[in-house]
Amino acid sequence: MKPQVKMIFGAALLLLGVARTASAKGDADQYWPQWRGPSQTGVAPSADPPTTWSESENIKWKVSVPGSGNATPIIWGDKIFIQTAIPTGKKAEPAKTEAPPSGGGADRPGATGGPGPDGKGPGGSGGGGRGRMGGAPPSEIEQFVLLCLDRKTGKTLWQQVAKEELPHEGYREGDGSFASPSGLTDGKNVYAYFGSEGLYCYDMSGKLQWSQDLGKMRIAMGFGEGSSPTIYKDTLIVNWDNEDGSFITALDKNTGKTLWKEKRDEHTSWATPIIVEHDGKVEVVTAATGKIRSYDIANGKLLWECSGLTRNVIPSPVADAEKVYCISGFQGSSLLAIKLGGSGDLTGTDSVAWTHKKSTPYVPSPLLYNGKLYFYAVNNGRISCLDSKSGQVLIDAEPLEELSGVYASPLGAAGKVYLPGRNGVTVVLKDSGKLEKLAANKLDDKFDASPAAVGNELFLRGRQNFYCIAGK
Repeated sequence: MKPQVKMIFGAALLLLGVARTASAKGDADQYWPQWRGPSQTGVAPSADPPTTWSESENIKWKVSVPGSGNATPIIWGDKIFIQTAIPTGKKAEPAKTEAPPSGGGADRPGATGGPGPDGKGPGGSGGGGRGRMGGAPPSEIEQFVLLCLDRKTGKTLWQQVAKEELPHEGYREGDGSFASPSGLTDGKNVYAYFGSEGLYCYDMSGKLQWSQDLGKMRIAMGFGEGSSPTIYKDTLIVNWDNEDGSFITALDKNTGKTLWKEKRDEHTSWATPIIVEHDGKVEVVTAATGKIRSYDIANGKLLWECSGLTRNVIPSPVADAEKVYCISGFQGSSLLAIKLGGSGDLTGTDSVAWTHKKSTPYVPSPLLYNGKLYFYAVNNGRISCLDSKSGQVLIDAEPLEELSGVYASPLGAAGKVYLPGRNGVTVVLKDSGKLEKLAANKLDDKFDASPAAVGNELFLRGRQNFYCIAGK
């Protein structure tokens, strides 16, 4: 989950004739190098995983991952990288921190809940957790760990403890984790990101190259951290929206040194920034409650901004060659299709190509696939599909009865749409613009982490187990 919330690499990539974002040279589109995949759209352009599976069918391997986390698995070559937080059993005095000020996220006047089903907190009801909202602050020291697994067998190749300390804030029990942000790789190094616990660069053999401490976030209502970094050539981008001094920063991926840093007039958000290339200009696009903003990746200069999203923005934007699509669904519904190439304040202008104000997601990010946008209603198994060019509704919040609660984001591959649910069921649809159900596959786990696909394999990280699903 993300919150759940992350994407992008080197030269421009025209994906299936539709999505153009900045993508790594070479083999990035063969793998799953970052949150939401090589194009940051949720599409695995070279993958063709199975349509059907069960605990006894098409399971290549199944392994238990120590600790817990909702980070998406990152895959390059024969290596899989997973971030996790492992309790040590060592107790410590909880940190004394002030509650986040009102006016930020769900603690604004009139707000009623957090990132649970229907936006009503864990399990669809308010309260509880390992942070605020009635829960005690953390009292156990955690190890923040990057695991490298063998893609062929699932066996652990190496394990690095990035940091061991008492977390300064908790998260909503049953919803978040201490390892919710996803890392990324450029095929040379892997970048493990644990938010307030730091950013770490390792080579592919697990040797630490550098680390960077960006500070401590104060997350609204103790919901937990979730936004992931993104990358373009030699630049890493981290968006740091929280209740105490929000900013966006660019780091040199080779050294970790700060290239630029810009303040943001935002409270907590969990959306991962994306990088798009349009008319020779590379932009960093961020989605948040106050404004959608685009920055020049070279210097951090604000290029354009646009208001119109709801509170507590978690879903990450997606983009194609012409537009960026930003979406949110807490205490309202909002989807904006914004034309690239604008400047200044685009609110209410012709740069907003179309809008949609119904049944948008709270936690899961949308899927942009073959000119169509797929997204859930809030955190429920009701799926919509819109034509990305016109905004025409093709599927209108149709229920998928097999799914009970959704945090994981949809994945597109080989003309199919994969929809994992919190109850262990993954529904597979045909990418047709109609509700054509191909399968509903049940496993003995619950899925909050978003899926990844490479080659003929689908990777599902559950709360207890990590599955590699592959046909024979």
